[in-house]
Amino acid sequence: MLDVRRLILLRELSIRGTIAAVAEAMLLSPSAVSQQLSQLEKEAGAELTRKAGRRLRLTPQGELLVASAGEVLDTLERAEAALRTSHTTVRGTVRVAVFQSAALALMPTALTMMTRQHPDVRVEMVQREPEQALHETWARDFDLVIAEQYPAHSTPWLPGLHRRELTTDAIHLALPATDAALWPVGTLAEAGRLPWVMEPRGTASRHFAEQLCRSAGFEPDVRYETADLQAQIRLIESGNAVGLMPDLVWTGRSTTCRLERLPGDPRRTIFTAQREAGLEAPALRAFREMLAGAAELQARGGPTGG
Repeated sequence: MLDVRRLILLRELSIRGTIAAVAEAMLLSPSAVSQQLSQLEKEAGAELTRKAGRRLRLTPQGELLVASAGEVLDTLERAEAALRTSHTTVRGTVRVAVFQSAALALMPTALTMMTRQHPDVRVEMVQREPEQALHETWARDFDLVIAEQYPAHSTPWLPGLHRRELTTDAIHLALPATDAALWPVGTLAEAGRLPWVMEPRGTASRHFAEQLCRSAGFEPDVRYETADLQAQIRLIESGNAVGLMPDLVWTGRSTTCRLERLPGDPRRTIFTAQREAGLEAPALRAFREMLAGAAELQARGGPTGG
């Protein structure tokens, strides 16, 4: 009979690509991972991997076993959820991946609500970019991800993930206050001659911002690039840049920025996603409810621009 632990190592290899990455993720030595995969090949009676440069590529037989390993893990996750449901209290650990503005605007309220209603649940949070976090949740590094989707930019579709919308927030052109602005402007088209701050290339927000500027007839002069939205805000407030800001970033704070409407009044979607196999897990279900409550409370407020 095939060893389940070795099947899981093969699945990890399909996700991470190298023996070293699997060893780091599974807290094993590379030699131990190699030995276990060699033993799995003997058990299977077939070659499961082939070298492709510095990475290992699965053979058709390897792909078949990886699919089976995913089914085994799903079954175990459903069994664990059923076991948790049989308890009289909600308990366990929830590992959450979250992007910056959601970490600032939603997580504090959700954590407070969770502690009051389900004190036996431990919530662990790590900040990640949404697309990376979606993949890592699918790969079982996290139980839940809070992610974002910008207009006309689809998030990656990953099989077995269950998505639920939390809220939407408007996106505005953020300009320095009139007394701080190097060049007074009031519209997106007029901002074409100003220095811009944006998130790094490859992010959904960067793609959305560049496309919006191009539709307005100019290529943005992106002089400042940072994934830290708080740093972006300071550059705008100090009069050194302009940018696009979703309303969620203003939760719990005021700003001297002038917030102007954009053509079409675009909105960003905030959503959670988890593996379908864990949908009945009480701790996960409870924390999703707390996040929904936090989003509802946040939606009642809004930015207070200068």
